[in-house]
Amino acid sequence: MTSTSTATEPLFLRACRREPVERTPIWMMRQAGRYLPAYRAVRARASFLDLCHTPELATEVTLQPIDEYGFDAAILFSDILISLPPMGLEISFPDKGPVIGNPVRDRAAIDRLVVPDPVATMPFVMEAVRQIQRGLRGRAPLIGFAGAPFTLVTYAVEGGGSKEYAHTKGLLFGDPAAAHALLEKMADTVAAYLAAQVEAGVDAVQIFDSWAGILSPADFDEYALRWARHVIARLRAHPAVVARRVPIIYFVNGCAPYLDAYASSGADVLGVDWRIDIDRVRAAVGDGVALQGNLDPGVLYAPPAEIRRRVGDILAKAGPVGHIFNLGHGVQPHADPEHVRVMVQAVRELSARPGSTGP
Repeated sequence: MTSTSTATEPLFLRACRREPVERTPIWMMRQAGRYLPAYRAVRARASFLDLCHTPELATEVTLQPIDEYGFDAAILFSDILISLPPMGLEISFPDKGPVIGNPVRDRAAIDRLVVPDPVATMPFVMEAVRQIQRGLRGRAPLIGFAGAPFTLVTYAVEGGGSKEYAHTKGLLFGDPAAAHALLEKMADTVAAYLAAQVEAGVDAVQIFDSWAGILSPADFDEYALRWARHVIARLRAHPAVVARRVPIIYFVNGCAPYLDAYASSGADVLGVDWRIDIDRVRAAVGDGVALQGNLDPGVLYAPPAEIRRRVGDILAKAGPVGHIFNLGHGVQPHADPEHVRVMVQAVRELSARPGSTGP
């Protein structure tokens, strides 16, 4: 992106654009969630889907970590699978994880799926975005998000989570044409959904490819990256994305085998999990993109001194330009909230630039 920002713009957005920052910004995947007592209090009176479908509740839990820690970005409280029911899939969220009641196992089932109008079918998401922005009052940018096409396909085909992904790989390798037909519907749905979030007011978007790491490098290019690029290209052409210079983040959990291709996604920011050092990612992908990550979520179980040491190590390897500090995956439910505070303070203190007057 062309650099036209000023130091008055949020740190997070400037870092996404690889512009100078006073310190490294930080937010945390799943930062609105079960590790927070305030979230658990809300969850005690409402189901997970109630939280997703009720803008007032989604707003409350989205703002909780901003109020508690002052993260440099908020992320919309929702779920990567929220767009599947409007496509024609039946989904529930028991405690063990999401369950698809009518998994997609053949071409007929694929053909029955629709690409929904996101505003008409998910108005609660757009209203949540508007309410969250009012609640933020400019304190932090708001990130919208969606599941990546391949990751959505794994849930739709498996009927939920999986260890072996037998049905998914059976579709990919047994009927590639049907797999691409399904991926195309998912990609069109995701692109329209994210564009609607931008129109509603989010400041950045993240595409979560949580399960792309199950693929070989060649199959990653063919089935995951190809359709992530499709989504990103559609967003790049959207007038609201262009006018507001909305950064696009692509996160692949298990990205290490794909570094040669990763930077070609078209995203402004690449998310990095904890299985590879972030300086190795930078060397492989070059300086054309920002990087986000990549503390192992399990480090939050360590003593404060060790958390601080590991934060410092990542900051040193990532460098001062084009880095957003984050975990390498979502914060775990049993993380100590005070250890999260240690991490946030360490990032702020250790990444502060000499002579800086920024926040």
